[in-house]
Amino acid sequence: MSDIRTMGVAGGDARQIALAESLVSAGFEVYACGFDGISFQNGVKKATLPEIAERCKVIILPLPVTDDGRYLKTDYSYDKIPLDDSFAELMRGKRVFGGMMQRLYKTSGLWKEIRAEDYYLRDEFAVRNAVPTAEGAIEIAMREYPATISGSRCLVAGYGRVGKILAHMLRGIGASVSASARRESDLAYIASYGYSPVPTGKIGETESYDLVFNTIPAMIFTRRVLTRLEGCSLLIDLASAPGGVDFDAAEKIGLKAILAPSLPGRVAPRTAGKIIRDTVCHMLGESD
Repeated sequence: MSDIRTMGVAGGDARQIALAESLVSAGFEVYACGFDGISFQNGVKKATLPEIAERCKVIILPLPVTDDGRYLKTDYSYDKIPLDDSFAELMRGKRVFGGMMQRLYKTSGLWKEIRAEDYYLRDEFAVRNAVPTAEGAIEIAMREYPATISGSRCLVAGYGRVGKILAHMLRGIGASVSASARRESDLAYIASYGYSPVPTGKIGETESYDLVFNTIPAMIFTRRVLTRLEGCSLLIDLASAPGGVDFDAAEKIGLKAILAPSLPGRVAPRTAGKIIRDTVCHMLGESD
């Protein structure tokens, strides 16, 4: 990685602003495009996309790369950047990194000839993002739940990366925590950490909850399951698409449900930007 000291950051949201600035702090020369309304805090240099392609060996795209499958995600740009053959042509000969790249690959056949990698798929990225996700979920709960979390009965649906950290944080502030899983080994871990284990298929059958946090990216909270959550005041869905809650059904039965995806970028963009930086740098280091 020693010869790759110039990087381009193209498009994105507050995470990519923090990413560009943290790369400069780490000693990289950084060019950025898609941030027309932003004044960077240190030596990030604004440039056009062709200028970035000319000057940079490494180009980092946003998370997600695109919201609609047609244009680069550029929350701070006055103009849209289309994802087409011309865009892909600029990426030839570069190391390209982005998050959730599947839609990007469909925009041009040229991507088959470009060295592009998805940092979103890295385990280290997911594990580090679990902390700001959990903190963001608790922030929402503190704002929307009409009582204290301390002393409340909380269910964390799913005991993956986010579920583990969220359960730990909730108990740390005094909640009574249950956690659900499908596998017996995960249920055993849940019990060993002092939480109440709940088979995912039996949510709501034997226990009542004040707060429910879903981390499972599958339709777990159907109308049938939601009707079993009598007494629940708030359900927060943290799962990535397609999510895990029937929001129409929740509204009809009077259960307040909040969709809260991509929390790291919303509640802790500086941390999220550094996580992207470190992940990309590790990926570059592995290929040296």
